[in-house]
Parts: sequence; C-alpha cells; structure tokens
Amino acid sequence: MVIDRTGLAEFLRRRRAALQPEDVGLPRGRRRRTEGLRREEAAALCHMSTDYYARLERERGPQPSEQMIASIAQGLHLSLDERDHLFRLAGHNPPARGAIGEHISPGLLRILDRLDDTPAEIVTELGETLRQSPLGVALTGDTTRFSGPARSIGYRWFTDPATRALYAPEDHPFLTRMFASGLRELATLRGPGSRAAHFAELLLERSEEFRAVWDTHEVGVRPDEVKHFVHPELGPLELNCQRLIDPGQAHSLLVYTAVPGSESHEKLQLLSVLATRTAY
Repeated sequence: MVIDRTGLAEFLRRRRAALQPEDVGLPRGRRRRTEGLRREEAAALCHMSTDYYARLERERGPQPSEQMIASIAQGLHLSLDERDHLFRLAGHNPPARGAIGEHISPGLLRILDRLDDTPAEIVTELGETLRQSPLGVALTGDTTRFSGPARSIGYRWFTDPATRALYAPEDHPFLTRMFASGLRELATLRGPGSRAAHFAELLLERSEEFRAVWDTHEVGVRPDEVKHFVHPELGPLELNCQRLIDPGQAHSLLVYTAVPGSESHEKLQLLSVLATRTAY
C-alpha cells in the first residue's frame, strides 16, 4: 500500500481539532485560542516529538511505521474504524481486531482519564496492562513496562516471585488456582494456535507449580471482588475491584476503591501523595 500524505495530514488535523483538552484529561487553561488540541499536546499524547507530528500534518517526513501509527491512533482517541482508516492512509494494513487487539476504545480511555483519585487500569483478557491511572501506578508499580509473555500477570505469577509480594500471602493459593483456571478457559476458547495456548505451553515447561495446578483441569475460578494488596510503603490494603468490560476488544477497566472511613480508605489518600511524588 502507498501512503496518502494529503489524506493523512488532513485526517490528523481534523481529529486533533475535534478533541478538547478535557476529552483527554488535560486542563483547558484560560487563554486557549486553538481549536481543539495544540500540536504539542497531540504529540505528547502520541508519545512522539512535536516536530515529528507537525511534519505529518504538513505532508512531510518519512512514512510512519505501524508502531507510530498505532501510537497516534491511541493518542488521538480514535475509534476502531478511524484507526483502520488511519493505517490505510499511512500505507499499512490495519491490525487485527478482537481478543488480540490492543487498541483501547475511546470510551474506556475517557473514563480512565477522569479517574485521577483512584487506582485504575485497563487490561487485556490475558491480564496485560495497557494503561494505568497515576494512582494505579502508585499501587502496583508501572505494570506496562513488561514485554513478551511477562506482560501477563498470570504468566508473571508463576515465573517472577516479585509479583507475589504485592498480594497477601493467605490469598496466594487461591490466586494460583485462579490464574491457571483462567488461562485454561482462554486457551480452550481461543484455540490451539492462540497466545493463551502458547502461554500455557511456556508455563508447562518452566513452572512445576503451574504443571501441578494445570493437571487438576479446574475451571470457573473467578476473581474475588475484594483484593488484599500489600503495598511496600503503606502495608496491607483491602480494596474492592469493579470491572467494566469492552466486549469488542476483550479489554477490562479495573477500578479499585476502599470502603469510606476504613483504614484502607485513609491509606488511599496517602497513595495519592505517592502518586504525585512519583510523577515528579
């Protein structure tokens, strides 16, 4: 496919102009005269330099890579149809949709952008973190930093002992069963060639504990609504987890809250201080 520089530039300008600062979690400010987002704001959301982004809007520069286009699509909060259109304008075939897709829907992003006062994250069906709120990072650390199979918390549970330190020891046996059960269900649902099946094969090779629990063929072990975290600075935290599911992309928005007046609720207030400290 050939890049359509004029179409790409026009589409980017239109989409940037259609976005308001509050749509993407940015302050509007008093002296804003720009229609929609400024170029530097759009570039920051897309994780690229302002110069690189500006050249695309001016029909200049090299053909952007698929990774760059995916970052732009996410940064500008494009729908799946808009994302696919952007890929074609840039001369690339659009990525697959559905369970293996990582493009977060604008609706989930808008909700996450407004959750400044509570831990939250968007994850795939395999437990791979795609985006976190600032308090989410303060609670669990930056779980978007992992690569390969280690992006999945279920995979890390059996291969990285540090993963378990965040959870109360008394919950470990249940979580072991839950992660194995969930992976077995996904591997069956998605089929032999799926990523879920591949992760299961890797874990069967690398973890004796996984092999033992996998051999029980247990399914239907669902997450508890109440999670017991052990924060390295704040200690034990008892948090309720609410889940909002995007069935089109098999993504979930997880929001963690504490009962008002509880000790965990007070600790969440301290967590916001940690989040501010981490940001700077």
